Amino acid sequence: MLHLLKLEIRKFNLGWYLKGAMIANIIITAVVCSVIYIAQREGDIPISTYQDVYVLIGASVRATFIVFASVLIAKLVIEEYKNRTILIMFTYPVSRKKLIASKLALITFLTFMTMMLSNIVVAGLFSIINIYFPIVPFTLTANQFIGEVINIIPFAIATTGTSLIPLYFGMRNYSVPATIGSSLLVVAIACYYNPEIPLVNFIPLQLGLAAVGVIIAYLGIRNIENVDAM
Repeated sequence: MLHLLKLEIRKFNLGWYLKGAMIANIIITAVVCSVIYIAQREGDIPISTYQDVYVLIGASVRATFIVFASVLIAKLVIEEYKNRTILIMFTYPVSRKKLIASKLALITFLTFMTMMLSNIVVAGLFSIINIYFPIVPFTLTANQFIGEVINIIPFAIATTGTSLIPLYFGMRNYSVPATIGSSLLVVAIACYYNPEIPLVNFIPLQLGLAAVGVIIAYLGIRNIENVDAM
């Protein structure tokens, strides 16, 4: 499996993903700072504690990398079927299940790691910016920062599973637009942020969506021997 993962990394040159993640972190930080600044002035979104800040950061990061995961699914799985290049891989002396499992393992690993690191980076940047250009009337301490990083872990795990849901829509007709488009629908549900109905912070929903994603991935791997490229 590890050898297959290395082959996938070399084959697709995932430098674009890492560059995209870094650019996304900068954009997320700018958007979060702007939203919180405007919310403080207009009172549209109550930002009264550091937890409110981290919820908004977490929602933004998770939404971004659910979409990023759908792009990975499109490039590593859907396009391979659509362009029939997957047939070349099926000639390898390795089972189809292991080939697809290695692709999905790479996608989930990248999604989880970039979400964790991005949460840390964006929260850190926000804290630094808030010191020099006060956006919220309270300081984010180191202990609070560490505590929130720990709290992020179960949500990052759940979101990693949720990010596999677009695989179902993409595999139906080997459609890249359907794969990426469905991720926006997933984001609208999983990352819905409203102080009165905070679905983004409702762990039972997040775990439920993650379970759906894992089941979709499992069924995709289990039935792969019976699926032919178009």
